[in-house]
Amino acid sequence: MEVSERRSVSIEIKDDKVFTWPNLVAKEFLAAIFVTVGLLVYSYFVDAPLRELSNPGQAENPAKAPWYFLGLQEALVYFDPWFAGVVLPSIIVLGLIVIPYIDNNPKGNGYYTFRERKFAVSAFMSGYIFWYILIYIGTALRGPFWSFFWPWEEWTHDFPTPPPLHDMPLPVGVALLLGFYFVGLVVPVLVNRNFFNRIGVIRYVITMGLMLTMIGTVLKMFLRLAFNIKYIIATPWINI
Repeated sequence: MEVSERRSVSIEIKDDKVFTWPNLVAKEFLAAIFVTVGLLVYSYFVDAPLRELSNPGQAENPAKAPWYFLGLQEALVYFDPWFAGVVLPSIIVLGLIVIPYIDNNPKGNGYYTFRERKFAVSAFMSGYIFWYILIYIGTALRGPFWSFFWPWEEWTHDFPTPPPLHDMPLPVGVALLLGFYFVGLVVPVLVNRNFFNRIGVIRYVITMGLMLTMIGTVLKMFLRLAFNIKYIIATPWINI
């Protein structure tokens, strides 16, 4: 009797897992084939949205990148090119690369769960949605001279002159930036000590550094739109 019970338990444990090949890979391969066939059929009936040939004597206004780069082009409005075009995309790519190494939560591997991974899912979805908001703004709300137009406004070259921009005083900007990262690193430890103890110092600093950079990017855009602040830190060498 004990032997049969042990055998049934071992069988249940063994059947609890399946191999990636061929169970998962075969299904993904079939799904890729169906998607490819669907795209081919769709492209046969719907033409690509190509426009007329460019005219060197008449530049397009506004000149826009492809839709998947418009989020980056919109970010150039609020930041220097070195940050919006190099640093910010690099942080996004490197952040996605290090996620498997800083996320040591064993729950949610192989299945979707929000209750057990609230922080990870919320952080990823916030950044994902924010990037598509930038793409939407660049696609639908940016008109001639890259001016902002609400959806109900008509694009026209006759629009009010935008208000002048100003920079923060350098000591205020440095203190604000350092205070933002300091408070952002310390307060979560005081509020949720278990989170800090579970992932460790190095993982915590990397995780919160990425989170604070994402939040700071949104706040910098808000300062530009609400208070006409161009740079928090403005120097002859670097502007943020």
